[in-house]
Amino acid sequence: MLAIGRAVMTNPQALLMDEPSEGLAPVIVDLVGEVIMLLKKEGLCVFLVEQNYNLAVETADTLHILAGGRVVWEGTPEELEAAPDVRHEHLGV
Repeated sequence: MLAIGRAVMTNPQALLMDEPSEGLAPVIVDLVGEVIMLLKKEGLCVFLVEQNYNLAVETADTLHILAGGRVVWEGTPEELEAAPDVRHEHLGV
């Protein structure tokens, strides 16, 4: 939360977040998700790199799945939810 606060103090146009949920308790991950949604609602572009499936799907407008350094799928969270074959093959969920 401190890192997010420090980053937004500079009034950026975009915010790059790399694994903001890593190592956090589930209740704190939920708070981070709420903060991301608030920043998006305020018009900040958030670029999120995340392995936490739920956090990514709940906060993203567009998702990109990478495998071997290449984009193997892209779409909306709704499209990913409707594609169990993609989730199973690339995400194991």
